[in-house]
Amino acid sequence: MTDSHNSGQHKDREAAAAEVRRMWQPTPSWTQPDPNREGDSEPAETEKKPDALSADYPVDTWSRPADQPAPWAQPQPSTPSWTQPAAESAASWTQPAAEPDELEEAGDSTADDQETTGGAAQADSGTTPTAGPSSPVFGGASFHGSGSGNSAPGTPAAGGPAQGGQQLSPAAQHFFPQGIPGQQAPQQREVSYRTDELMQALPLPREAPAERGVRSVLKLRPGSSERSERIARATAATAFRRPVTIVVANPKGGSGKTPTTLLLAGALGQARGGGVVAWDNNELRGNMHLRTHDTNARSTVTDMLQAMQMLTQPDARLGDVAAYLRHQVAGQYDVLTSATTTYAQIEAKDFDQIHRLLSRFYKVLVIDTGNNEGSSNWREAMKAADALVIPIKWKSLSCAAAVQMLEELDNQGPEAQRLIRRAVIAVSNGPGDVNKEVEKQLRPYFESRAAAVIDIPTDPHIAAEGPLDHSALQPATRRAGLELAAKVSEQITIALNVPR
Repeated sequence: MTDSHNSGQHKDREAAAAEVRRMWQPTPSWTQPDPNREGDSEPAETEKKPDALSADYPVDTWSRPADQPAPWAQPQPSTPSWTQPAAESAASWTQPAAEPDELEEAGDSTADDQETTGGAAQADSGTTPTAGPSSPVFGGASFHGSGSGNSAPGTPAAGGPAQGGQQLSPAAQHFFPQGIPGQQAPQQREVSYRTDELMQALPLPREAPAERGVRSVLKLRPGSSERSERIARATAATAFRRPVTIVVANPKGGSGKTPTTLLLAGALGQARGGGVVAWDNNELRGNMHLRTHDTNARSTVTDMLQAMQMLTQPDARLGDVAAYLRHQVAGQYDVLTSATTTYAQIEAKDFDQIHRLLSRFYKVLVIDTGNNEGSSNWREAMKAADALVIPIKWKSLSCAAAVQMLEELDNQGPEAQRLIRRAVIAVSNGPGDVNKEVEKQLRPYFESRAAAVIDIPTDPHIAAEGPLDHSALQPATRRAGLELAAKVSEQITIALNVPR
C-alpha cells in the first residue's frame, strides 16, 4: 500500500512538473543534466546499480519489470496514508542538485497538503499523466488550471494571490514575480464621493452659438476671433477676493493717461456689469471732467472730502457716495473728478480717506494720476496699486518719461519691482503720433520690462478730445480695450495669489 501510494505521488508530481514546463517558458536550467552524475561512458552499469529507495520500495518505477503492471493502476483503498510524515515523503524523491533553492521551496507544507489530497484523487480516477524523465519538484495545486486547490475555503494558497484563475507557487514566482503575463485581475477604480471631484466629473456646458456674422444666422459655433473675445471678457470679469486698485501713470502730460483710464474702466464695467469707479487723482486740476458725460453731479473730490464724516458712518449707503460721482451709462462705471480750482490740493491723507471709502463700495478702482511724481498723493497711489498701466505714444518725450519712471520705481524696493514686472504698457497713438524709429528702438525694451504691450488703434472719437462714449468707439478700439482689461485682470490675479 505504501509503495503504491508513494509511486502515485511521484507520478502526480511528475505530471505537475510537466504541466509547469509547458506553461512557463523558457525552460529553466533544471533540464540540464546533473554535473555530479557519472559520465555517459558507463550507462549500463549505472542502470544496474540499485539505489537506496529501490531497496526499501522494490516495486517502484525504477525497479519494476516492464511486464509488471503499475502499482498506481491497481484499485487503491479510498483512505490515503494521512499519517505519513512529511520528511519521509520528501525523502522518496531524488532530484538533480542543480537547483537547491527550488527544492527547498518545493518541500513546504503546501506541497505536503497537495500530496495527501491530490495523490488520492489521482489514484481514484485511475488516470496516469505522463511526464519527462527529469521533472522538477513544484509544490501544491497552484499549477492546476482548473483551480482545484486543497486550501480551506476563503484562504489564499501559498503560491500568491490569484491571477486570472491561476495561482503561483514559490518556484514559479522566481520566474514571474509580477504574476502570469496578460492574466492580471482588473483593478477596480476607487469611487470618490467628494463634492469637488463630482463637480469636475460633470460634463461641461455646451458652447453658446456665434453672435455675429453668418455663423450666428446658421447657429454655428463661434469662430476663433469671437471665441478669444469671449475668453477675454470672462478674464476681465474675474471675481477678486477683495477690492483691487489699478493705477494709470506716466509723468509726461499728453501721453494718454485719461483716455486710457476711461477706456479701461469702461471695458471692465461692461465685462463685470458695474462695480467700477474711475478716479482722477490729480493733486490740482485734472481734465477727466472734460472727458466724461455730466450727469448733473457736478460734485468733485473736494466736495466728497467735506462730506467724509457723513459718508464714513456705518449706515452710509452706495447711493450716498454716488451723489458725488458721475455715472457713465455706456461703460457702466462711475467717475470721481478732481478739483477744478487751484486752492484745493489733494495730499496723502486725503488720498487714504477717499481710497478707503471707494474700496468699501466698489470692487475695482482705476486711478488716473497727475504729472508730478514727487507729490504725496501720487506716491500713495503707487503704494496702493495692485496693477500698473503705463500709457505711452511712440514719441520720444512720452517714452522717455515712462522709462525714467520705471527706473525710479525700480529703486523703491521689492514691492515696486514686482509692480513693474506686472505692468501693462498701453500704446494709444493719435493721428500722426507714431514715430517708427522710436517704436523700433523702444518696443523691445518695454516688452522686456513689463508683462505685456497692448496696442490701441487710433480712434477718431478719442482724438476729438470730447467726452468718451464707449458706444461711439470703433469695434477695434473696444476690442483693444477689452484685451487691456483682460491682461490687467490676469496680472491682478497673479499678484493676489503670490504672498507678499
